[in-house]
Amino acid sequence: MRSSNPVFSRRGFSRDAGYAGFNAQQPQAGGPAVGTNPYATGAPQAEGATNPYATNPYAPQDVQLGAPQQARGNVMTIDDVVSRTAMTLGTVVLTAVLSWLLLPVDPANLGKSYGIAIGAALVALVLSLVQSFKRKPSPALILGYAAFEGVFLGVISAAVSTYIADGVVIQAVLGTMAVFAGVLIAYKLGWIRVNRRFVGFVMAAAMGFMLLMVVNLLFAVFGGGDGLGFRSGGLGILFGVIGVILGACFLALDFKQVEDGVTYGAPREEAWLAAFGLTMTLVWIYLEMLRLLSILQGDD
Repeated sequence: MRSSNPVFSRRGFSRDAGYAGFNAQQPQAGGPAVGTNPYATGAPQAEGATNPYATNPYAPQDVQLGAPQQARGNVMTIDDVVSRTAMTLGTVVLTAVLSWLLLPVDPANLGKSYGIAIGAALVALVLSLVQSFKRKPSPALILGYAAFEGVFLGVISAAVSTYIADGVVIQAVLGTMAVFAGVLIAYKLGWIRVNRRFVGFVMAAAMGFMLLMVVNLLFAVFGGGDGLGFRSGGLGILFGVIGVILGACFLALDFKQVEDGVTYGAPREEAWLAAFGLTMTLVWIYLEMLRLLSILQGDD
């Protein structure tokens, strides 16, 4: 199964059982299933083999199909994912704090700070696209993305806190943490089941949401004001809630991808990819939470 998260969509954190069998062809009568994960060599896997990393061309020898499973020191673990995610998110937070302190958002310097923030966002976008199309995860690209994303978040957060809703940044951070914890608990307890129907719904909802946001942006650019009103008032609140819910759904997909990668022996370097995907999702949730809370406080 490929996640709707663009980071995971090219990586094949998939499996041949449960929700995982989405990347596998249906077996012929009396024959084994043939995996179609992107790491496969094209030959059918041995009967009973379900490890999607078994034929990974750059996986360590100990996870190759039929190889001895003794030395597994180069296989991704939860600790690897946690440590890489902490490094990536730590970079985002550090650069965001520095940007908040060093890039003033007073009226005399607001335009300059906004220009730097927009430039940083564009660089972060380019780095994320480059990483998404690379065959292997690159720590330098991922940490670079985190640094520039942090600059953007720092300036935007400072501006919102100064001119729109004082104290909303802390609320947005706490809200993002609450969403993360809630989805993780619900996922571990089995309340969220990531299956074909769930993924189809999330993909369709995400495409529709992004299409509406692009249309709204175009109307805002060429027509002035807030475009179609999706970013303010009642519609803004509604779409803010939808954005947070979509972010929570992305988190569930990310958790599933990480779980499958750990369970089926993904190479350790894939932990950087997991950290990248989780960071992108948390940034999404934070921005939607920040906008939603700003609208709610502005309407008081």
